[in-house]
Amino acid sequence: MTVAPEPQLRFVSGTHGRGPSTLSSTEPITVCVRAADPLSRAGIVAQLGPRPEVRLLSREESSPGVLLLVTDVVDDDVQVQLRRTQRTSETRTVLVATAIDGQQLLNAAECGIGGIIRRADATPEHLVEVVTSVARGQAHLPGDLLAQFLSEFTRVQQEVLAPRGLCATRLSPREREVLRRLAEGQDTAQIAESLSFSVRTIKNTLQKVMIRYQLPNRTAAVAFAMREGLI
Repeated sequence: MTVAPEPQLRFVSGTHGRGPSTLSSTEPITVCVRAADPLSRAGIVAQLGPRPEVRLLSREESSPGVLLLVTDVVDDDVQVQLRRTQRTSETRTVLVATAIDGQQLLNAAECGIGGIIRRADATPEHLVEVVTSVARGQAHLPGDLLAQFLSEFTRVQQEVLAPRGLCATRLSPREREVLRRLAEGQDTAQIAESLSFSVRTIKNTLQKVMIRYQLPNRTAAVAFAMREGLI
């Protein structure tokens, strides 16, 4: 059985990776609409065109504030587009999908999606609301999809990753426990004694976390883990 890459576990927000949004409350949000078929694109463009909150860009223009990607399902082609956008620009992405299941939600999360809208819910008002929210560094996921996402995440963690000693949060159980105890004020010697490891093992565990997330020191590692809800 092939193990899928560890999902990112969270939809992109302004406090991770890209920093807080500096978007002015009166500045129109630049939006590029991309769709697999011209009819779908024309429909979204027609809904957003008259709205003063957004300014539509042509497909040739680069670096929109938000990419609105219209699709039926989150297939391989869509994932490639999402990853390319995440890797090469500061653009945030909103997905308008006909249908999406639990595994596709995990795939979207792994690709750093900012928000998801069902096609059936894509009214002009809702589109603008979600685009504005995502542009300001927030995330949007309908409540029932959130429950589905959490259920699928739990299944993957329990059935696929945990038996192999992996963790979808990118922190192992040992790393989480070490950071938790560090946050409680224990030093490395105390942590090593309480967990029955050597001091060197504890230091190596912390060093791996700091290198993985490019954190300058242990304090930053604890702050990062707490901010991201990992401990």
